[in-house]
Amino acid sequence: MAQPLMPKATAVWLIDNTSLTFDQIADFCTLHILEVKGIADGDVDHGIRGADPIAAGQLTRLAIEDCQKDSLSKLKAIQKRDDLPDVARRVGKKYTPLSKRQDRPDSIFWLVRNHPELLDSQIGKLVGTTKNTIQSIRDRTHWNASNLTPVDPVSVGLCSQLDLDKAVQKAFKRIEKRKAESDESSISTGITAPDNSLTDDSTKGDSNNPSVEGSKKIIVEEKIIEDPKKEYTSDNVFAKLNQLKESE
Repeated sequence: MAQPLMPKATAVWLIDNTSLTFDQIADFCTLHILEVKGIADGDVDHGIRGADPIAAGQLTRLAIEDCQKDSLSKLKAIQKRDDLPDVARRVGKKYTPLSKRQDRPDSIFWLVRNHPELLDSQIGKLVGTTKNTIQSIRDRTHWNASNLTPVDPVSVGLCSQLDLDKAVQKAFKRIEKRKAESDESSISTGITAPDNSLTDDSTKGDSNNPSVEGSKKIIVEEKIIEDPKKEYTSDNVFAKLNQLKESE
């Protein structure tokens, strides 16, 4: 149980205004029973002004009356709002008060213009609207598109700055993830440039390729042209022709 804000002043008020026992007052104010007796006798902290625990929201009058009837019962302080468990946020469409619904189109226009990375679903959660409305504002087909003026949704109370920042950060993370995935896919499917260089080793044994045959003829012709002063006889001419036929 939480201690009262001013335990001795609270004890003074309970002694003066209730018929609670010293044990009950000492237990509630977290004081020693002898200290409570000294306060009642005026020997301890004389002159302290009593503090009303009911007005301070620490006790209820009903709880005091019940404890006065039963000397064995203990006073229980009112549970503070800070001590209450957090209420889970309701899942579903966000409710927007009637006084702020007229600001939604302007806020959507502001989000579309200043945060194009946000998805329609994210904008819908921030300002509490539908995807059709968002799409009509994007396409400038909204019935009041000509009169729309961008208004920050945080300034009109449609969403908090924290919610907006979280939505923007989530959108940027999604974009970076997609970019990284596209880079990885382009690297994995990359095609290297083929080597078109033609060597003597690559032309061997490829008699079905006409380009290879043409290159062979050019090589033979170049060898013949290289030595124009060479004397030709019937034997060496026929030998060259036989070599050419065999190579074909």
